[in-house]
Amino acid sequence: MGLHGIAGAVCRALTAKKDGPSLYDVCDGVLLGYRGGNAHLGQFYRTALGNPALRPLLRRTGLPALKDADRLARLRAALISARDETTPDWAAVGAPIAELMDDIDVRHPQPPPATAPVRAPAMAEIDQTIRTTAAHLLRSFATNGFIPTYAAFNLLGDADMRGRELLMALTGLNARAYKNSTLLFSLARIFIARSPARALINPPWRGIAEPMWEPVQIRHRSAYYDAFFTEALLSFAETGLASVDEAAAAQRAISDMVAFCLRTSAEEVPSHDGSIVKVITALAPGPHPRFSRFFAQIRQNLGFGIYVPDCDTTACAFSAATQAGSDDPILDQPLLDFYRGYQVRSGANEPVVTVPLNDHVDYDGGVVTWIDNLNGDRPYGNDLDPTLNLDILEVTFRNLKRWKVIETPQRLETVHRIIAFQMNLVESGAFRNPRSHIYYLPELYSAYFGRCYAAFVALPLAAQRIIDPGNVFALIRSRVLGYVTGELITHEMNAFDAALALMALAHLNADVATFTPALHCIVHSIGEGGRNGPYNAYEWNKMKTPTRILVGGPEVTSAFVLMALTLARRRMASSE
Repeated sequence: MGLHGIAGAVCRALTAKKDGPSLYDVCDGVLLGYRGGNAHLGQFYRTALGNPALRPLLRRTGLPALKDADRLARLRAALISARDETTPDWAAVGAPIAELMDDIDVRHPQPPPATAPVRAPAMAEIDQTIRTTAAHLLRSFATNGFIPTYAAFNLLGDADMRGRELLMALTGLNARAYKNSTLLFSLARIFIARSPARALINPPWRGIAEPMWEPVQIRHRSAYYDAFFTEALLSFAETGLASVDEAAAAQRAISDMVAFCLRTSAEEVPSHDGSIVKVITALAPGPHPRFSRFFAQIRQNLGFGIYVPDCDTTACAFSAATQAGSDDPILDQPLLDFYRGYQVRSGANEPVVTVPLNDHVDYDGGVVTWIDNLNGDRPYGNDLDPTLNLDILEVTFRNLKRWKVIETPQRLETVHRIIAFQMNLVESGAFRNPRSHIYYLPELYSAYFGRCYAAFVALPLAAQRIIDPGNVFALIRSRVLGYVTGELITHEMNAFDAALALMALAHLNADVATFTPALHCIVHSIGEGGRNGPYNAYEWNKMKTPTRILVGGPEVTSAFVLMALTLARRRMASSE
């Protein structure tokens, strides 16, 4: 959105004709200046929704439905219950808000068909883009002492979050502060969706992955991100395009990031067999996440003070360290024994998925996301994401011998059950549905399946047959390629979409001719990032609660472009 568009949206929001009570008419009398009850609810309201920046934009947006005095009274009574009761009935608290959410017009992107480019970029252009993105990562590391990633709130919320899902979240999340923030963000998005400010808060974009507005980005560091930056720099080193100085800088950065993953971010947690296991937390204790003082305080005020380890960060950190040649003893832990305790079995431990936002998916065999810390904290409840389970398979294939997977029946069974979970997801077509994915998009699932598939086919044939006797990987490969070639690359893409498409195509040994649309988009989008880097920041992963929180950054886009182009370059060279 240009300056004229921003000015127009602001003007329309400030001068809109009010029709019904506004967010502030509903909440100010209940959540400002009260004593007793839950202090965080009011603090969150003042910080996130009642702040001087947002209040002018939404104060003239009224809700006609709330002109019904009884309905307004029920809504205020629900907020009072959330404020004053020690253990509110969260289903009852959320009910009047859930009723108002179901007609919010928020949809997933539907990019229009695109005209296929005539020819792929020249290899010289591809090489130059590889050098440019690698230089961006190395420059960022040298400047910051790490490669940053950013988080940004989208107050319009996620298209998959309706009234039903709100109630799932309120009853399934554990931390009171997280329930509070989910409740109030959900209420706010009802008004935002009907406000002229909507065009300012959630402008349209090109492609599928959502771009991130620079002014509202929160910079931070995480082992999850360091793991993928490590893989990106390893891919650069393999091209032979790095200068002597660049190769040395890349190695220093890789060593630092692996240490950050395996040591700084390591945390001991209880396993289900009573032992203590070291896993990797996505957000290490301060000051390691490198938040600014300003955002660290806001984070605390919003109720995001407790963070627990997760299965995905652990898998990705172990994988990156393995690829980097680390011999840290932490890698000797057979993670499958630990993950088995978090694996869903139908009829036995399905309630472990307390926030089943994607409950149309058959969870049997899947591993859930969040890991209980030593205190037993699980503030986000638990959910189950398909892409996470691909990362577990990928790290397992890289450590197949070290963890004696084939020789240990219990570990092999755990692998077989995850593969069966993936087969059911793909056979049903659910992998193409954004609602199936808690933290990612279908295009990213496709790229990460490619990454997992590459690790699988690198195994000896005998091992492949034992791991996948039903040839499930061939079935999934066919379906994922069908999605990427038949849908993703035939429609308009942005640079991040294109990088994910290219990763999938290259890893899955697609015909080199299919690379052209993605290559063309990547090469011709370079420079869009302006002073921040070669490319814009886009949605890499997301949280659907308490609102739609996007994570990505210019460096993230560079890393995925770098990985995609190095894979494509290798395939193109071998096909000549």
